[in-house]
Amino acid sequence: MTKLSVNINKIATLRNARGGETPSVTEAAIKIQEFGGQGITIHPRPDERHITRKDVYDLKPLVTTEFNIEGNPHQSFIDMVLEVKPEQVTLVPDADDAITSNAGWDTKKHLDYLTEIISEFKNAGIRTSIFLDPLPELVEYAAKTGADRIELYTEAYAKNYLSNKEQAIKPYYDTAVVANEFGLGINAGHDLSLENLKYFADTIPNLLEVSIGHALISEALYMGLENTVQSYLKRLAKW
Repeated sequence: MTKLSVNINKIATLRNARGGETPSVTEAAIKIQEFGGQGITIHPRPDERHITRKDVYDLKPLVTTEFNIEGNPHQSFIDMVLEVKPEQVTLVPDADDAITSNAGWDTKKHLDYLTEIISEFKNAGIRTSIFLDPLPELVEYAAKTGADRIELYTEAYAKNYLSNKEQAIKPYYDTAVVANEFGLGINAGHDLSLENLKYFADTIPNLLEVSIGHALISEALYMGLENTVQSYLKRLAKW
């Protein structure tokens, strides 16, 4: 079964809009795990507009499932991850002022850079994942970096799902097939939702984990957090 890791950035965004500690990202993480979530994902950015450095350290002892920290590997990010030692680090090449992640790595162009950084994390016992567009030709270079996994950037799939889901998923399927050939684990994330998740999870071979934040937290406003987490888990169930 594909694991569900819940990105709680939007909880922090709401908290920061008002100030104070409500809603609490730590309480959200605890509840999500109680409700069946199999991981907690955060993406701290340098301007701390949602997840803060304090949140990262506060969450570490509370995440009893899998802690996944995403981010652009600036030195301050690298140092923090090496200190916190999450189960997984996902490298994302987003600009500091990006509203959200909007592209994967060019693993051929940045091969040496990524290889050096990934070596640091792997020496510390941290599983590594590279955020990647659905381009099969980049998978070979992702494998050469020494990464354990790739995370497929699924915005294009989500955007085109309703108009032609078979066409929308084809580049992701093709990329996943090559990743399996190179022994890379496969994660996925960005704009996956209750509407489009099941088809994606059923079609992508050996999909290990999805990271879902914006849609899940938004849907929880109407459905409640427990019910929403359970609904996502049902979409991922293989029966």
